[in-house]
Amino acid sequence: MSEESYVWGTGKRKCAIAQTRLFPGKGEIIVNEKPYQEAFPRIEHRRMIEHPLQVTNTMGKFSITVKVNGGGLSGQAGAIRHGIARALAKENELFKPMLRQEGLLTRDSRIKERKKYGLKRARKAPQYTKR
Repeated sequence: MSEESYVWGTGKRKCAIAQTRLFPGKGEIIVNEKPYQEAFPRIEHRRMIEHPLQVTNTMGKFSITVKVNGGGLSGQAGAIRHGIARALAKENELFKPMLRQEGLLTRDSRIKERKKYGLKRARKAPQYTKR
C-alpha cells in the first residue's frame, strides 16, 4: 500500500454512522479532525474503539481517520469499532475469523423503540387509577 491508498469501512450503531479509513502508519486515531482521546473522554469508549486493533495485534501499525455523525458518544464509539473491524477484515482476510469470533463484524441492531399511542413512552403506560 502506498501513502495515498487506504482501506475503508463503514460502521453503524444506533443512529451513528462512521466512515473509517485505514492507512499504514504510526497508530494515531483521528476522529472528526481530533485525536480520539479528545473526542471520547470516557475510558470505556476508548477501549471499545481500540478493541478490533487489540484482537488483531495491529495496535501501532495503522493510522486511522474517522468521520462520524449522528447518535451519542456510545453509539459513535460502537460505530467506529464496527467500521475499524470491517476495514481490518478488508485489509487482511486472515483477520476475519478473529474479528468474527469476537463479534466485531456483526452490526449491533439494537435501536430505540418507537413510542406507541396511548402510552407515555415506548412501553410505559399511564398510571392506573382504581377509583
